[in-house]
Order: sequence, then C-alpha cells, then structure tokens
Amino acid sequence: MARPVLALLTDFGTRDHYAGTIKGVALGICPDAALVDISHEVPPHDVVAGALELAACYRYFPPGTIFLVVVDPGVGSSRRGIAAETGDYKFVAPDNGVLTPVLDETPARKIVELTERRYARPTVSRTFEGRDRFAPAAAWLAKGVELSALGRPAGSIQRLDLPHPTVTTDALAGEVLRVDRFGNLITNIDRKTFQKLAHDAALDIRIGPHPVPRVVSTYADAAPGEICALFGSTDHLEIAANGRSAAAELHVDRGAPVQVAKRT
Repeated sequence: MARPVLALLTDFGTRDHYAGTIKGVALGICPDAALVDISHEVPPHDVVAGALELAACYRYFPPGTIFLVVVDPGVGSSRRGIAAETGDYKFVAPDNGVLTPVLDETPARKIVELTERRYARPTVSRTFEGRDRFAPAAAWLAKGVELSALGRPAGSIQRLDLPHPTVTTDALAGEVLRVDRFGNLITNIDRKTFQKLAHDAALDIRIGPHPVPRVVSTYADAAPGEICALFGSTDHLEIAANGRSAAAELHVDRGAPVQVAKRT
C-alpha cells in the first residue's frame, strides 16, 4: 500500500523549532507518513494568505492526502479545531476560515470538531495547539482513524469574506490577492471571467494608477523589466515584470485595485 501523505502548511517559519516539532509528533503517531512541506512561510497570523496558498495547491496532491493547516492567530482562545473531509482529501485546521476557498470549490462531506481527547496529546498547550491538538489529529487520520472518531459534528464553521471581481458590460474590477516571492501580483480575476469581457475586444488594464501595456503568454515574452499581464499557474490574471518584482517596481501590494476595461 502507498504511504499516507501528510501535507503541512503553517506560518511557523523555519528559524524556530515549531515546524520540526509538529513533524516529530506526527511521525510518533504515524511513522509511515510521507511528510510534505507546502510552506512554513505564510506571513505570521495571515489567515487569508494561508487560505489562498492552500487553495492554489491542494488539488495537485494524490487522493487521500491529509492537509495539516496551522495559521492560527486565535491559538488558545475559544475558537475550535476542526477536521473536514471532501471527496478526495481531509483537512485539519483551526476554525478561522482558512479552509474557505477549498470548501467553496469542493464542499465538505463531513466536518467535525476536534473534541475527542484520545486523539490529542495528554496536555494541550494554550500557545502551541499545532503540536498538541492539530498534528496528532492529522496523524491519526493518516494512520487510518475515521474522521468521525475525532469528535462531534461541527455544524456551521467560520468563513472568510474573500473579494470577488465585479463585472459590468464594459469592464471588470478586481484586486491583488497574493504577492508571491518573485513579486508577481496575483489577482482575483480568473481566466473565464476575463475572457467573457474580452471576446475580440481590445482591453485596457490598470493596477492602481499604473497602466499595464499588454497581456503575454509567459514572462519571457516581455522585455527584461517590462510590466505585463498574464495568466499564471492558478489560471488567474497576474501582473508581472520580467526578471524583476512587479510589486517593487510599481510600489503596490495585496489589495491593490485592478481594472480591466474595453478600449473605446
């Protein structure tokens, strides 16, 4: 049988022991697990960033993967821990909306609250539930425990209010949702929405006050340093600069408005 895959996404960074510790806990419960680091560099406490990183990658993992997501500014508070099961995947996370875009795409068949103490460490730290509650729950799922064994049904869960593009006959308005490490500005405008507006019409694109001269197929189609637009690996419109950081060149960040309009 294939080894169970346990994929980790956190804001722990790699300087401290936190990321390594949750791996140690997981392997102590399920030593056969294949541990995959999605990222531990989510900006601290940034639930939206964690949600978007998870949404960008989860579908590329093999069916049966368990995702351990710990971006948890409410650690130690009354916020719940949850586990969710979709058609192909399982997720363990705090109930703070970090699963919102994933569950919007693939609605959960079942969501439970992490209330069964036997699937947590004997003592749960108020400041490190990733180690004591979430990692054990994910590891027990990897070991074959049913989701329903982890606790009672969760009922409704927290959702993020993520922005969607606004579409009119002649224009659409979106915004930058993510800035990757290359400085590419990834928007909430998906290819399908863009193409509905485009048809055969010429379009003008602006990000904040800056015009974007043209849409290209890939970064190398633009001249070195040229600002351009393209559809990246998540099939969303992004603003880029060939070989440079568009975020730095344009002095914009997440939340910057993006306008696409038919040329008159």
